[in-house]
Amino acid sequence: MNEVMLSDLRSLPAFVGLKDEKSRRSFFEFFTANIRNRNTREAYLRAIGPFFRWCHQSCLELAGVEPIHVAAYIELLGKRKAAPTVKQHLAAIRMLFDWLVIHQIVSFNPAAPVRGPRHVVKDGKSPVLSAEETRELIESIDIQTGVGLRDRALIGTMLYSFARVSAVCGMSVDDYYSQ
Repeated sequence: MNEVMLSDLRSLPAFVGLKDEKSRRSFFEFFTANIRNRNTREAYLRAIGPFFRWCHQSCLELAGVEPIHVAAYIELLGKRKAAPTVKQHLAAIRMLFDWLVIHQIVSFNPAAPVRGPRHVVKDGKSPVLSAEETRELIESIDIQTGVGLRDRALIGTMLYSFARVSAVCGMSVDDYYSQ
């Protein structure tokens, strides 16, 4: 785990109520052992931090957080952030409290009954290339060099599989299956 994240975890307010070693250990394990994806871990840390600061400012202890508190925070957050961001924050809070319930730090998950904002995506925001545009893009790449061949393979794989750059870059030859 990188040093930035460790310092972020240590900078959370005293609210956390992690006065004993078992509580502190469970909290840190949530971010280190429970969440394997680094991006998810960092996003959840960014979500949990403001919630804890809000609880600290509201003079709440960890064991005293109730659904009405989580709902009030989510409502307040919804005035400043977009619905998908609010939903992600609520998911992070729910997961953390689930983890703390399992490890017997708190008796119940106060975020479980709280409903997030409604958000329905009917049309994607990402533009899609037409068949002609795709062909033009692929054919515009110079394949006389190794770099050109690499770029054509990378872009072609992304276009035809809808995979992210990081997913394609992490592939090996064994990941390819011809149909």
